[in-house]
Amino acid sequence: MDAAVLHTLGKPPRCEQFPDPTPGEGEVLIKVLAAALNPSTKAVAGGGHFASSENLPAVVGLDGVGLLEDASRVFFGGPRKPYGSMAQLTVARAPFAWPVPEGVDDLTAAALPNPALSSWIPLEHSAKLQPGESVLVLGATGAAGKLAIQIAKHLGAGRVVAAGRNQEILDTLGEYGADAVVSLNGSQEEVAEAFAAAAGETGFDVILDYVWGKPTEALLAAMTRKDFHMKSSGPRLVQIGESAGATIELSAGTVRSAGLTIVGGGFPPPQAFLDMFNRLMAGAVSGDIRIDTQAVPLAEIEKAWQAEDTQGKRLVIVP
Repeated sequence: MDAAVLHTLGKPPRCEQFPDPTPGEGEVLIKVLAAALNPSTKAVAGGGHFASSENLPAVVGLDGVGLLEDASRVFFGGPRKPYGSMAQLTVARAPFAWPVPEGVDDLTAAALPNPALSSWIPLEHSAKLQPGESVLVLGATGAAGKLAIQIAKHLGAGRVVAAGRNQEILDTLGEYGADAVVSLNGSQEEVAEAFAAAAGETGFDVILDYVWGKPTEALLAAMTRKDFHMKSSGPRLVQIGESAGATIELSAGTVRSAGLTIVGGGFPPPQAFLDMFNRLMAGAVSGDIRIDTQAVPLAEIEKAWQAEDTQGKRLVIVP
């Protein structure tokens, strides 16, 4: 079969022949229709992820959409190594193959779950978002960030502020539900002032942080300003990504004065995870939740792997 095969950690995979998989006990054979090129896929293939493996060659890809042998269409995750989702065929455990409704096309079904659940789980499971609360999405111009805006509103947020560097995309985020935007371009002082202004009279109840690093430091500096509106309960910051840096400087005074709570995204129980997936698909069917995608033939995986600027679109590999 044709597959995106990785020979060296940290190097792009190549489209070449790989042995067909045979399902074992409790597994299903899947004819792959589409597989999204997610940051987590690159991280695993790069060698720095906890799921990285030196048992190579192997097929890349952590999840996707495909057909079972009875022709039913499913979203699947966790293909058995050395098989991955970026191939004509793969195998996965039956419990991790979930039906996809007819109203969701292949590209959307493949691209949506990974980035969407990166905000749905933190909002509902970690931050326990309440109806009417305000949300700041820190790192809102990528595919995951644009989804986070929509999902926050879908789950009942009263106000959503979006922060990012790409001004062209920032200018479009009102279409996705953002009530205000903050540019992360400028000095730390300028960005901190912009955060304080965007907080308005409501402040921020929940912060989804995809960036960390200097932008987060600017946000924390804003929270210590006298003109920054702070609720008595303090904000809940959920740390999700680190695209702007792996570390920050955090003073004890900031934690005390802001009443700040910092948590990781965490994982819900399996049944809750499936319930979130089903509600996410329902949101896609209704049109409340959408993702911008770009289809790429499997033969062009090496070029797609090295692509930098997709303007907030999620690349989807099609065998």
